Amino acid sequence: MEQRKFGKTGRMVSEIGLGTWQLGTKWGEPFNEEEAQKILEASYENGIPLIDTADIYNGGNSERPSAGF
Repeated sequence: MEQRKFGKTGRMVSEIGLGTWQLGTKWGEPFNEEEAQKILEASYENGIPLIDTADIYNGGNSERPSAGF
């Protein structure tokens, strides 16, 4: 995965990030923690540690800590 400098921070991040608006679910379906975990792990394993999240994504589940990650 290609990296680039993140703004003025100087920190290197992946050029592609994982958007978490619908993490672990499809639109209108209940949150699935197991599916969310699989997505996060696949992202990390493929060199994409940059995660875009917000406290309103998926009813707050996007930012809820997981015991496995």
